[in-house]
Amino acid sequence: MSVRATCLLLPFLLLASPPLATADDLPRHITIGTEGTYPPWAFAKPDGSYAGYEMDLVKVLCQRMHATCKVVTQDWNGLIPGLRVGQYDAIIASMGVTEERSKVVSFSHPYTRAPNGFLTSGTGSLTRLAHTGVPFDLTRGPQEAQAALAELKTALAGKVIGVQTGSTAAGFADAYLQGLKIMEYPSLDQLGLELIAGRIDIAIANVTTFGTMMEAAPKGALVMTGPTFSGGVLGSNTTNIAFRPDDDALRNAFDAALTSVNRDGTNQALSEKWFGTDISIHE
Repeated sequence: MSVRATCLLLPFLLLASPPLATADDLPRHITIGTEGTYPPWAFAKPDGSYAGYEMDLVKVLCQRMHATCKVVTQDWNGLIPGLRVGQYDAIIASMGVTEERSKVVSFSHPYTRAPNGFLTSGTGSLTRLAHTGVPFDLTRGPQEAQAALAELKTALAGKVIGVQTGSTAAGFADAYLQGLKIMEYPSLDQLGLELIAGRIDIAIANVTTFGTMMEAAPKGALVMTGPTFSGGVLGSNTTNIAFRPDDDALRNAFDAALTSVNRDGTNQALSEKWFGTDISIHE
């Protein structure tokens, strides 16, 4: 799988703070893979450069590791294959930990925590699904979650549900919404467009992406609805950096940098800047 484009070069040397890894532990040049079509996490600007929460986070992490980092973009389904064959050293692409992914990559400490939810047309019939705004955990509260899912499946019968190919939302739909019509799309942007066009009735994705999608649409055209879910095939609903399983030194270096930005409030500030709320890790 070929890398689509080299999109951003981020050279940083933060001389004022002590390094978080020794030269023997960490390569001086690190290549990071991302999708780049997932606002506000990472997205292309009109000039071809990339911006977003994760792009700002990359800058800070590389500063604290005294590393020069290059970010390249890759289609979502090609991210893990590209990592495994050495096209880049790590993936920072709002990727959650799941059992299947953990079989082929290793993960860093988390840097955000947010559930999956539902987005629908503001003029459709699904704007007030049962349990709207209520969180359910498929691991910690399976009975309550399964009851909510049963109601949800009834409400969505005959509707078209959109998900991004290869996402945890796609895994969720496959595991818990069997028998319903699921349409997969390669990018998140297409979900909002399909909702507005009426070609799908509801979309499932990480809730942190919905604000940008709603802002890009006409006022009131898209609204959040229904409950949110975590656990189960969705994993912990954290986002983590992915590495090749044997890259212990690199993973440890990123973990130290992540611990630093979580403890001193830097990650919280970035989260509030891009999402309007704090979804950073406080552990």
